[in-house]
Amino acid sequence: MTTFSFLWKLTCYRAGRYWLNVFAWTLIYLAPILPGLFTKQFFDLLTGHSAYGLGVGALVALLIGAAIARSVLILFGFVTDVQFRFRIGGLLRRNMLNHVLKEPGAKAIPYSPGEAISSFRDDVDQVEETVSWSVDAFGMTIFAAVSCFILVGINAQLTLWVFLPLVIVVTVAQLSTTLLQKYRAASREATSQVTGAISEMFSTVQSIQVAGAEDRVIGRFKALNDQRREAMLKDKLINSVLDSIFSNAVNIGTGLILLLAAQSMRDGSFTVGDFALFVYYLTFVTQFIQNFGKFLTYFKQSTVAKDRLQQLLQGASPEKLTAYHPLHLRGELPEPEAAAAGGDVRLERLEARGLTYRYPETGRGVEGVNLELPRGSFTVVTGRVGSGKTTLVRALLGLLPMQAGDIRWNGERVGAPGDFFIPPRSAYTPQIPRLYSDTMANNILLGLPAEQDRLTQAIRAAVLETDLERLPQGLETVIGPRGVKLSGGQAQRTAAARMFVREAELLVFDDLSSALDVDTERRLWERLEEQRQGTTCLVVSHRKAALARADRIVVLKNGRVDAVGKLEELLDSSEELRSLWYRED
Repeated sequence: MTTFSFLWKLTCYRAGRYWLNVFAWTLIYLAPILPGLFTKQFFDLLTGHSAYGLGVGALVALLIGAAIARSVLILFGFVTDVQFRFRIGGLLRRNMLNHVLKEPGAKAIPYSPGEAISSFRDDVDQVEETVSWSVDAFGMTIFAAVSCFILVGINAQLTLWVFLPLVIVVTVAQLSTTLLQKYRAASREATSQVTGAISEMFSTVQSIQVAGAEDRVIGRFKALNDQRREAMLKDKLINSVLDSIFSNAVNIGTGLILLLAAQSMRDGSFTVGDFALFVYYLTFVTQFIQNFGKFLTYFKQSTVAKDRLQQLLQGASPEKLTAYHPLHLRGELPEPEAAAAGGDVRLERLEARGLTYRYPETGRGVEGVNLELPRGSFTVVTGRVGSGKTTLVRALLGLLPMQAGDIRWNGERVGAPGDFFIPPRSAYTPQIPRLYSDTMANNILLGLPAEQDRLTQAIRAAVLETDLERLPQGLETVIGPRGVKLSGGQAQRTAAARMFVREAELLVFDDLSSALDVDTERRLWERLEEQRQGTTCLVVSHRKAALARADRIVVLKNGRVDAVGKLEELLDSSEELRSLWYRED
């Protein structure tokens, strides 16, 4: 998608508002036409060359009226501009976020969250600015055409000198394209790295302190800031140089115009009113030339912003950035729609054949894994650290893009696991729970209606009731960013309650009990057994409590299935499981 087509599609998102904005700013830029003619008549009247019978008082009143009208138009233009550009930015951010949320977890964004935030902020702002300035460019061009027509009728040679700087401006802007884009790209990249570093530091404060790495981290942060300062300086410098060239080109042209006008007035071919009209229009033509140069600069830089936004799509169609969607900026927000599972929800049998995913960077992962989960079964996937347990369940659920294999739900092939394995079909608790700085209740429900019986059952199944009694405000306690006010076990059980409250057919646990004491873990599995009622469980664990309850154990080794069977069988036949069992405390 070219930069022009990208910006054009954005203007078409709210075409009515865009053209209303164009109309408003065209009137604003055309507004000086009449005051210029009034000024010409005023000075011609004073020197006795006026062709009309208007008095001085009438001309002054017309000038004041024109100034008031232009002020009202400018106010209206600011309203239309803000209304339109806010929607452009909102659409871009909405579409990017929607795409990110639907991508598999391993490739949701191609770089750190901090760098992604930089694109959401700075690159969208750049596109907004360019679209907004396109309105100015259109209005100023119309003004230039009308004023040129009027001025040519008075003196064609002087008019040529008035608009000659425009040729210089356009030529310089075209020649500087490469530098503009190079320095803008470097500036954005350096800003993204600093933002990413801040995000990483805030999320790993404890690890940095434990390792005693504060000085090294600060040193790296200073180095990134130095790189950013250098890149920003070059970006600002090229913009300032261009602004200087644009303004000085106009000033040189202005000086030549004044010299030529003096000569024309001396030989009588140029009246004082003509000179006043040229000088009056010259102010706005100067503004037009400078601003047109600025628009060309923004347009070149918006190519960098567009390319960076497309990087977030990671190969998806660029059309996703400009796809039409309502933004709901006025009135009550609509209630979020519950995810529609569609099709056959009840699970009788889940099968995976040849499931394969290997990380491109390391080549590690899982390959050729087969799974069978009958309804109501309790299957445990176990293995050493790095054997591929988490990779297996994430590939099964579509959180990693499966590279090979076939998944079937009740015999029907699953085409898009990421869209398919959602409540009420499936619910998942990851190895590291993702909690938010909100109340316990909102962390568990995540948008579900607050049905007390359902919530109470989920809390009991997660063995959380005693913990809630100790929290200062119970379910209404705000647990802080990433749930920092909770212990590791409480965080895991809060994530489990979030899963239980969704009453899914398939429950997937990734090392859920790793932070639990033996007694709490035992009670959790017991309560899950009481409430399962046909629910199928897939559990990643190496803990004895989980292995002992399993209907079937799948042992992974180096990304492949090493053994499958019941605990007693595998303790006799699988050296890998024996090693895990007797090493476990």
